[in-house]
Order: sequence, then C-alpha cells, then structure tokens
Amino acid sequence: MPKAVDLKVSKKSTQKALTLLRKLALLSHDLGLQRENDHVHIPLIRMPVAREQKELKSNLPRLQISKRQFLKIKKPPAKLIDLLSGKLPSRALASLPQAVDFIGDIAVVEIPPELEAYKQVIGEALLKTHTRVKTVLSKWGAVSGVYRLRTFEVISGEARTQTVHREYGGVFHVDLAKTYFSPRLSYEHARIASLVREGETIIDMFAGVGPFSILTAKNHGDVNIYAIDMNPDAYKLLKKNLIVNRVVEKVTPILGDARHIVNESLAGVADRVIMNLPEKAIEYVDIACKALRPEGGVIHYYQFVNKPDPTETAKSRFAEAVKQTNRRLDKIVQTRIVRGVAPFTYQVAVDAEIK
Repeated sequence: MPKAVDLKVSKKSTQKALTLLRKLALLSHDLGLQRENDHVHIPLIRMPVAREQKELKSNLPRLQISKRQFLKIKKPPAKLIDLLSGKLPSRALASLPQAVDFIGDIAVVEIPPELEAYKQVIGEALLKTHTRVKTVLSKWGAVSGVYRLRTFEVISGEARTQTVHREYGGVFHVDLAKTYFSPRLSYEHARIASLVREGETIIDMFAGVGPFSILTAKNHGDVNIYAIDMNPDAYKLLKKNLIVNRVVEKVTPILGDARHIVNESLAGVADRVIMNLPEKAIEYVDIACKALRPEGGVIHYYQFVNKPDPTETAKSRFAEAVKQTNRRLDKIVQTRIVRGVAPFTYQVAVDAEIK
C-alpha cells in the first residue's frame, strides 16, 4: 500500500474537508478514504504549505496531519471509444461494433466493412479495455455447414482459437474454429438444467461441447443423459469436459447423427429431449418424438424465425411438425425469444409437453 500525507478529520467534517481540499487542489484521486471510529483519513497529494495549512486549520480546527498508508482506488477501464478517439476518423467511430462476445479469455467481434482497415487498432484497444482478454477474433461470414462453424481471424493478441470458458459453475474447453459455442446461450443452458427433475433420462440431440448436458448433470444427482454430436472435434472436447466437470457417470457421449443414433438404440427411452440446432431442428422433430417414452415427455425445441411474430411462428411450425408424427402435442409450456441473431431474426425456444 502506498504511503501518503494524511488529513484526519471528524466524520461530521468530512464533506467540508473534501470541498476545501478540492479547492486547494490537494485531494488525491488515486487513493481511497479510510474510516476509523469517529474519524476519516483523507489522502493528500502532498504536504500543504504554510498558507494552505492556515486555511485548513481555520475551517477544520481539530484536524491532524501526518503520514499513513492508503489503498489505491480501482479505476474502471477506459471505454473502447475513448481509446480509439484520435486513432480513427470521427465518422468511423460511429460504426464501432457495440456487441462483443467473451468466451473464456477470447473476445469475438464483428468488424464492419468500413472499419476493416482499422481492425488491428480495434483489437489492441479491446485488449486494453478488457485486461483478462488475451486474444481478439474477428468474425468472417455467418455460421454455416453441418457442424455450424464460422471462420475467424486473429486481429490482436495470442494467435489461437482455443480457450476455457466458465458459466454457472461449468467449465468448458472450446475451440471456436472447430466447434460451435455461444456465450449468449448461457442463461438458456442454466434454465433447461433447472427444469429437469431427478430420475429423468435426457437426450441432448445436438450437444456440441456439452453445455446443456453438463450443467444439467452438475445440478442433479440422479439423471441419465445421452449427449450426441456428429462433429468429431466437438465430441473430443465433450468427452474432455465430462471429465473436467466430473459428470462422466451421468452423461454418455455419442458420436454420430442424432437420427441414426435414436433409430438404432435410443427410441422410446427419453423423458426429455433438447433440440438446440435452430437451423435444422424442424427436420428432427419426428425423431425427437420417437426418442420420447411411450407415455410422452418434454421437448425443448429451438428455431430461427424472421417473421413479424417470432414466438407464434415458432409454435405453429413446431405444432405442424408434431402432427406429422404418431405423437400428440399436449401443451406448449413456454415460448421465449432467446436472442436476436440478425435484424428482425430471432432464436426462439419452445418448451412442449408431448403425449
């Protein structure tokens, strides 16, 4: 702790002392005040000269001046726009990305075309404003392909796409170049885990590195979860994450397409099915229904919707898909907009009871 000149005053005189010290430009803005019984210790930037001491004593007759150790004030990091002022044209500052995803110690940002020439400068500024970040990645294009991958470019910091992400007590090893992972779904992972009941069998049809399965397993003592994914890289990380989170006995990782896996070995076993593949979940509603026990169960269905009423659209599409099976939609328990993914496009969650 740094040592500084200490002005000791009564608590009742604190505000008066601070006003006077600001007027005399003596108050330290880097060190914090300390309270002790009926007194307050105020750090000064230097010893007051004779004229200043006279003015202080005339206004604060019971003050004491000595030396004391003070704690430094933790200042908030500078804002991104503040660091970039003067480094980017004023018109470019208006286009600065407002949303940054933090996955472990990696920051992911989308650089608009008009700022492409300044991407390294923006990356360096992000490292300074978020000290825990070691790598800044820029998104290239949309999520695409069977494995839902996106191309990234390292624009600042360490050249890597691997990190360890933590949420709600879960630890997840992730490689953003090889697996899909979104921190914007963290609440959804925890929400589904909170709905599960003890003793349930759950099929996570598109498990990825395991956030739904692992948080559910960590929050329940008696669950049996089948976590399926067809991406070999995601499957490897899923197995690693099961070990790290100590849920190996509750979660069975399976590599393959959920349709084939359910048809071959998991038909009629599930109390609950999680379908977090918004682009293609509609194509798997029949197999999700087949995975449920004969008496029925719960499906958590996700879909991207760009209609004027996204929740109603998602519900009607899901209901129509269930009609094409030998099951019956008993009740829509809840629909919610999980997040916006593009202008007028949303990811919607539908929780449904199936008979």
